[in-house]
Amino acid sequence: MVVAVAGNVDHDDTVELVRRAFDGHLVGGAEPAPRRTGRLRAKTAPALTVLERDSEQAHLCVGVRGLGRHEGHRWALSVLNTAVGGGLSWRLFLEIREERGLAYSVYSSVDTFADTGAFSVYLGCQPENLAQVTTLARDVLVDVATNGVTDAECARAKGSLRGGLVLGLEDSASRMNRIGRSELSYGNHRSVSATLARIDAVTTDEVNAIARTLLARPYGAAVAGPYQRTRDLPAAVRKLVDH
Repeated sequence: MVVAVAGNVDHDDTVELVRRAFDGHLVGGAEPAPRRTGRLRAKTAPALTVLERDSEQAHLCVGVRGLGRHEGHRWALSVLNTAVGGGLSWRLFLEIREERGLAYSVYSSVDTFADTGAFSVYLGCQPENLAQVTTLARDVLVDVATNGVTDAECARAKGSLRGGLVLGLEDSASRMNRIGRSELSYGNHRSVSATLARIDAVTTDEVNAIARTLLARPYGAAVAGPYQRTRDLPAAVRKLVDH
């Protein structure tokens, strides 16, 4: 168990409170558990899954297997995610919603675990637009994998990450969560200034190298909406996974 505390507190007083609260459950002299490294290596091929749902929207999540949190390239991957679909002025949003108004929501995300990870794109749209939206999303991913992001996009993405980090740590709860996650996931603590410097040090070449590696991998996808079987889906969705 990890106890994380942030705010106007005294360290020694906090430790004493924790000891009182867990009196009788603590093992004196025990060594902290090592950080989780994980050894899972998925061997199955990515698949297409359908969940029938009586809804006005079709929901599509498509992605590739990514990197575990200890495999490196963490910061370049964060910059790539931001440049592809991290907000309202990035590739996916501009192509699909801003210019064409085809999706209610569109964004990319990164999940990193001890032994594996995922880079994924979510789209919510009218069922009749699903084929076109899927094609546009794939075109964006293929273009980034082939041609990469520009220096300007990389710089804007890094600025967005840095600003989001600083703004996100304005309250004590966010700082508490940050140090708790660092202890559980990495077993060490990086200062905010060191993290900002690490983000700033990411190069466009690093981002594009990650893009070439990840976005060329086989896609898996899940669809929730008015579809009973995979064959009810538009061909563009089925081809996305069969590619």
